[in-house]
Amino acid sequence: MEFSVVEVFLHHLFTCVTEVSAYVKHIELRFNSYIEVNEYEPYQVFLAAIAFTLAMVWLYNFLFLQELSLWERFKMATFKTLRSLPYVGPSIQREVDKALAGMAGSLFKLPAGMKYVNGLPQTGLSEDQVMRAIKGYHQLGHVDWKKGNVSGTVYSGQPELTQLCTKVYGEFAWSNPLHPDVFPGVRKMEAEVVAMTLKMFNAGVNACGTMTSGGTESILMACLAYRNMAKERGITLPEIVAPFSVHAAFDKAAHYFGMKIIHVNMDPKTWMVSLKSMRRAISSRTCMLVGSAPQFPHGIIDPIADIAALGKRYGIPVHVDACLGGFLLPFMKQAGFDLAPFDFSVDGVTSISCDTHKYGFAPKGSSVILYSDRKYRHSQYFVQPNWPGGVYATSTMAGSRAGAIVAACWATMMTIGEDGYVESTRKIVKAARYIAKELRKVEGIFVFGEPEVSVVAFGSTEFDIYRVSNTLTARGWNLNSLQFPSSIHLCCTLRHTMPGVTDRFITDVKKAVAEAMANPKAKATGQGAIYGMAQAVPDRTLISEIAWGYLDCVYDTKRKEDDGPVNGMHH
Repeated sequence: MEFSVVEVFLHHLFTCVTEVSAYVKHIELRFNSYIEVNEYEPYQVFLAAIAFTLAMVWLYNFLFLQELSLWERFKMATFKTLRSLPYVGPSIQREVDKALAGMAGSLFKLPAGMKYVNGLPQTGLSEDQVMRAIKGYHQLGHVDWKKGNVSGTVYSGQPELTQLCTKVYGEFAWSNPLHPDVFPGVRKMEAEVVAMTLKMFNAGVNACGTMTSGGTESILMACLAYRNMAKERGITLPEIVAPFSVHAAFDKAAHYFGMKIIHVNMDPKTWMVSLKSMRRAISSRTCMLVGSAPQFPHGIIDPIADIAALGKRYGIPVHVDACLGGFLLPFMKQAGFDLAPFDFSVDGVTSISCDTHKYGFAPKGSSVILYSDRKYRHSQYFVQPNWPGGVYATSTMAGSRAGAIVAACWATMMTIGEDGYVESTRKIVKAARYIAKELRKVEGIFVFGEPEVSVVAFGSTEFDIYRVSNTLTARGWNLNSLQFPSSIHLCCTLRHTMPGVTDRFITDVKKAVAEAMANPKAKATGQGAIYGMAQAVPDRTLISEIAWGYLDCVYDTKRKEDDGPVNGMHH
């Protein structure tokens, strides 16, 4: 008699079920026998079961549902204990105070005769008096960004654009987008800024977005939207899976919104995110995947299409952080540069953050967060329908906002136009690639990966690269110091496309490298030493304390330049 495949399968399935049932029955009998022999009461068994369940839930939460990993928490606890020891703690604190004193000294240097204002003037100043004071404040800076000596920071600085934005700002100085019925013109301009940016990124008919105050808020909004959607699915601690090189705003979002961020390693050759590592990091708690276009430290574009494919495969939203390159990447092909797909034309990309106040050349305080579908934007909104003051609804973090910023952003985009952005992209990318090519010729340093857009990062295996940073600072440059690994970068802007700027930079780098190579074992001093020390400290909370002290200094108006440690930093 022949049996079909289905019949054989059902026979084996029945046999397995019978064996499992018998095993479960055996366990049940053993358990009941143990209870009877030890004469446990039913309520004792009930309470023990509850206690065991609670213990298992606590253990699971302790091991897995924490923002920091078990190893990170162990290290923090260990170093916290070490710092409480009589000799170790004070020694560490003296070094912290020394570092803070150095930073505070640079912040509190004022010209002779200038003092801090610590209270309102009894009688208001005249316009002339205010403007004279403003001129003094304006001249406090010592880095000349107009000559192209600064990395990023000021992306245009064109006098004509400055005059235009100043006029537009004056027209809308008292407007507030929170009241679209009172200021319908601002509402229209804000909607049009979003619409123009959506078109740049090849968005579909259901795409949408909002304006924000900057790249950090745009990133926060995307993370908030995906966190809220994850919470609706019952995920207690939603996880962000992002490259180690991703902007710190994603860590900030995790901190603010009760999320966990899983940092994924980068390929040591390309400095793109490792797709294998990203795939392994995905779990049932993952609420979003992130790729940068480009990332801030090294200017490298992550493989967006591959990340989007992962998102599609596992049903996870994919965010592209184009805050830095948002007004360069969309125009690169028209400017004559090849570029892999990165925007909404890539199936699986669900959101993009893009800063209008960087290469969009708008005044600081404007950015855009874009979504492929309105369901994502709805998860970003906040609505309080039961407030006595009325139904309170906002699209972003802020309530009241400066309508003048919206108007100046709109005016900037309309003034420059597509042709203007194509031309600025051509100039900036050309300058960055020229710098990368020339830096590769300098013995003793190396360029990270293949920077395609505007950022060029370089380091050294021969000497402390922060020494080069210090030398360039002494020559009037202001670059970004990076860590893990030690490196520095230049973010090219329109300022660097002016005649002679790139060659002057290359010449100064060559001289700085030659000085460093003359004594390769020497260590950096000043800010470079602080960065080097910071990377070597395993207790990252110590670095946080130094950062807190620095931020305290920023708001301090009572401390003198030669005072001791920053108030509140003694333990």
